Amino acid sequence: MTSTQTPRDTALAGIVDATAEAVSQDVGNAQALFRATGDAGAGVRSHIRIGNHEVLVDEPPALGGDDAAPNPVEFALASLLSCQVVTYRFYAAKLGIPVEDVHVDVEGDLDVRGFFGIDDEVRPGFGEVRLVVDLRGPASPEEYQRLRETVDAHCPVLDLFRNATPVTTGAPA
Repeated sequence: MTSTQTPRDTALAGIVDATAEAVSQDVGNAQALFRATGDAGAGVRSHIRIGNHEVLVDEPPALGGDDAAPNPVEFALASLLSCQVVTYRFYAAKLGIPVEDVHVDVEGDLDVRGFFGIDDEVRPGFGEVRLVVDLRGPASPEEYQRLRETVDAHCPVLDLFRNATPVTTGAPA
């Protein structure tokens, strides 16, 4: 722990250590299941339940929505952004690298020809996603580079964007 860590950083480091200890004693403690369920609302609007939370998803008018909430690909970018923040905070605490602020910008290029089936050679998802992470604090540039490399290697949502994940689809039995 560095002398510039806050009580919150110290508490997070304790959580990190306790989790690592629990997993090292029983690998079964490493498994987690995340789940979401949802229903279509009016038009293209969806009501999603994630644990105790409810999220509204919509599309802009150009895609048949009312723009009452972010659309699915915006939520995907928000998921990446928020996971980056969490992973930076987690590993900063674990590595003892002081970080005062983490600011993340993310943007993605999407060619709608794939979504609309206009050109089957164009993928329906993002063609490219760009992340810019601004770390602020008293650490050296070398420490922040080490932190960046560690986060890039361990961020779960970044992994989802970078690597194919097996997904099955089906109807209820």
